[in-house]
Amino acid sequence: MANLFGQSCKKHSSNKFLGTRKIISREFLAGSDGREFEKLHLGEYEWETYGQTLERACNFASGLVRFGHQSDSRVAIFSDTRAEWLIAFQGCFRQNLTVVTIYTSLGDDALVHSLNETEVSTLVCESKQLKKLASISSSLKTIRHVIYFEDHGVTIGPSVLDDVGAWKVSSFSEIQKLGRENPVPPSLPSIADAALIMYTSGSTGLPKGVTMPHEIPAMAYLPLAHVYELESETVMMTAGCAIGYSSPLTLTDTSNKIKKGTKGDASALKPTLLVAVPANIDRIRDGLSSSTFCSVLRGGIAKKLFSWGYKRKLKAVEGSWLGAWGLEKSLWDALVFKNVRNLLGGNVRHSLCGGAPLSCDSQRFISICMGAIVSMAYGMTETCAGACFTDPDDTSVGRVGPALPCCYIKLVSWEEGGYRITDSPMPRGEIVMGGPNVATGYFKAEDMTHEIYKGCALVLMFYTGDIGQFHPDGCLQVIDRKKDIVKLQHGEYIYLGKVEAALAPCNYVDNIMVSADPFKSYCVALIVPACKELEWAQGAGIQYEDFSRLCDEPEAVSEVHRELSKLAKSARLDKFEIPAKIKLLPDPWTPETGLVTAALKLKREQVKAKFKDEIQELYK
Repeated sequence: MANLFGQSCKKHSSNKFLGTRKIISREFLAGSDGREFEKLHLGEYEWETYGQTLERACNFASGLVRFGHQSDSRVAIFSDTRAEWLIAFQGCFRQNLTVVTIYTSLGDDALVHSLNETEVSTLVCESKQLKKLASISSSLKTIRHVIYFEDHGVTIGPSVLDDVGAWKVSSFSEIQKLGRENPVPPSLPSIADAALIMYTSGSTGLPKGVTMPHEIPAMAYLPLAHVYELESETVMMTAGCAIGYSSPLTLTDTSNKIKKGTKGDASALKPTLLVAVPANIDRIRDGLSSSTFCSVLRGGIAKKLFSWGYKRKLKAVEGSWLGAWGLEKSLWDALVFKNVRNLLGGNVRHSLCGGAPLSCDSQRFISICMGAIVSMAYGMTETCAGACFTDPDDTSVGRVGPALPCCYIKLVSWEEGGYRITDSPMPRGEIVMGGPNVATGYFKAEDMTHEIYKGCALVLMFYTGDIGQFHPDGCLQVIDRKKDIVKLQHGEYIYLGKVEAALAPCNYVDNIMVSADPFKSYCVALIVPACKELEWAQGAGIQYEDFSRLCDEPEAVSEVHRELSKLAKSARLDKFEIPAKIKLLPDPWTPETGLVTAALKLKREQVKAKFKDEIQELYK
């Protein structure tokens, strides 16, 4: 990883590399519920070249040494995605320092566990994290140095610095200046040295640290502490691409933190490649549905044009009418889909999606409307991100492609779930992976490593817990997960993840969890409704005081349930897979609430525990 960074920066030294928008001003507006909402006035992207980035990484590496960090201890990065994150990350490698990556959305217990388990001595964070760290400082046993990224308009008061006690605290720019004035020769790692200990998002229990050596296969608004984003940026860096940083709250012109009249990040950057997780794709689809279709295409000839154009392009993609890819495709793009593409800058040619299942409907919808293929990737932290990837010219949906050259994949029969490699027409079973991309195990967790990693030293296989099937052309399809399977009262197996993926595209759904009881013959669902989509209630004459009250209204519940049932039937779900009852929950599920991971994957056990009473009520 260290040599790859140095090689890329020298080869593309004059190319634009890392782009960040300048914050011109911040405003805080009071909401109707008394909470404050931050609005940002952002300027254009400001760029650093590859050569400048290498220089800053080298300065940071030297500054770390001069600051007092010992060569035999670890550095942790606890920050949201930004250019300084990558610079600090690569700077550590210039001195062969192992980096510990931690999601900012982790709770206090998980943060303390991760830092103490890895015995981190230097912590790199954002200025806004200092107060949180000060509150848990007495529980952090090995921290000696703290380096914080400066933020526009944010000052660090003396009271915060006093609270961190005996820690030696300095800003990121001060460390770079220290290193620039007192350079230290680099000490680059070997391929066998540990590059990073990446903590998982902790979808079950405390997060686990996955150890990765420098010899990992190369595969920007996802968390850089997520292996998918980190590997994606590594590939872009290798090719000399420019990477513009954003966030889910500033991505589009209508994002929550964008001040009215200010461009969103996509409009300012006009990206050609978009890396996303399924929750992002579903939200983009919801945004298109609520803004473009409702405001521009509500009724009349415009709506008919969209429907006609969409159907013609869909037929072409499915191979039943190839003429739509000729002259007529250009016509439909100009008449209907140009405005849709402009919501994400107008230049997106390709989107990479991974991290969780994406519904076939959402994948097809975005591909047609954006005029860009949505490629699916499959992998996890333990496999250093992607192990499978769909070919750019593969127009099928629901599959994750063939295995990458670095990875071996086989299926193992799971008799209890009824999945066997002898199944027809395609073999099915638990997905098992091996190869140089498979991480060496879990940090200080030998029992768990032996439980999930099996085989000899030469061929160590990782048992994923996912259920897959191989198509005749060698492409893998992930069809379920062992932990998400429940056997109902009459013997039918219900696959919760499959049902959730099928129902997530519903316009009324912001988040969903399906629950099944083995002593019942049906399933139920908890739903966080999309606020804007439920505004139909005003037009329907339903009286309610606030959104919480609306979620309890029988008419609202019936409307959402009706739309879910229609979608379930179109997705060809069996009767027992369609939720018999639903509960609408007004508060969103965010990483901060602990109900979804930083990659927005559902934390099923945590949701079940929090809403245990609501689930029990649905079964009465």
